Amino acid sequence: MITGLSHRATLATCALCAAGLLALAPATAAAGSRAGDPAPPPPRAVMPGPSVLYRSGTQVRLHRGAPEVPEVSALSWLVADAGSGEVLAASDAHRRLPPASTLKTLFALTVLPELPGGLQHTVRYEELADVGEGSSLVGVEEGHTYQVSDLWHGVFLSSGNDAVHVLAALNGGWRTTTARMQEKARALGALDTHVVSPDGYDSPGQVSSAFDLAVFGRAGLHNPDFARYCGTVAASFPGDGSPYPIENTNRLLTGEDGVAPYPGLIGIKNGYTSNAGNTLVAAAHRGGRTLVVTVMNPQTGGGLEVYEEARQLLDWGFASAGLVDPVGSLDGLRVKSRPAATVPVAAAASGSPDDDPGWSGTAVVAGLSGIGAAAVALRLRSRHHRTGQG
Repeated sequence: MITGLSHRATLATCALCAAGLLALAPATAAAGSRAGDPAPPPPRAVMPGPSVLYRSGTQVRLHRGAPEVPEVSALSWLVADAGSGEVLAASDAHRRLPPASTLKTLFALTVLPELPGGLQHTVRYEELADVGEGSSLVGVEEGHTYQVSDLWHGVFLSSGNDAVHVLAALNGGWRTTTARMQEKARALGALDTHVVSPDGYDSPGQVSSAFDLAVFGRAGLHNPDFARYCGTVAASFPGDGSPYPIENTNRLLTGEDGVAPYPGLIGIKNGYTSNAGNTLVAAAHRGGRTLVVTVMNPQTGGGLEVYEEARQLLDWGFASAGLVDPVGSLDGLRVKSRPAATVPVAAAASGSPDDDPGWSGTAVVAGLSGIGAAAVALRLRSRHHRTGQG
């Protein structure tokens, strides 16, 4: 039996059910017992234990013959089935760490539905005045008119903090967007996330977790616009005189810088800041399954190690189909499983995710495999993007 962390609604329901059973116990005993026989003990209320995802170290429940989980150096990571939401394995899944530009997944979830892609906007000076020093930029210029869809390409491909600032201004402003992102995170049951700067730029107190980022990535795959943008390899961005090409900085998608492209990769979002290190949320489709993986701040290798560790975890996730029991759920629901050989885990930490009222646990939107195939097939080689923090 898997011990899962229950949400508040489950706790309340279980408590009420237990109270009802206890209240009915004397009447039931009297009806089913002979006079003079001692009444059977009342049924015991079984309360769920704390989620193993709040424990430190690697959490996985392997069947016999299952492949061993790869040893990776990331401070935190998680592999989940995007369709069912089942977490297949994780390490320090709720450890709160700086997310860098992977936080742009939450920004997109919050703002994408509010702004039509065809909307045109002329950028004002004040919308770019507070872009952080050293930020990654796509090249948004004051006085230039852009379509919202152009700005989203800047966000997803070039991780442009300048594009985020303009979109946030269109969404009611920086503070309003920050508050709405925080509300969105809570609505999704992502309780580890604290938003300070919507673009992911290093800011005191800004944190997320491998669990929360996987929740955001999975939610994004249910939005066709999000899925299309995050899987785009290359696009043209408006410039003075003529547009220029930009390319996605996710090397698992593009195959740049000596990183082999991952077969069936759908995309999602990578990030880097000096405080967060390298971070990545990625999804891939293979054999009728879609997996989502989060890797936060590898401690060995160079700046490309985050992609190789994600590759190892995705390979393991696909190879372990039917050979592991889930250790949790991105839905925040308790997961039941068949008895299986388990890997010992460390002592539990405190904490509890809320239930997510917006999820049904259904499969990811139709067409994801097509999006992934298109993303892998398109290999335009453009170099006009700027990298930096956030």
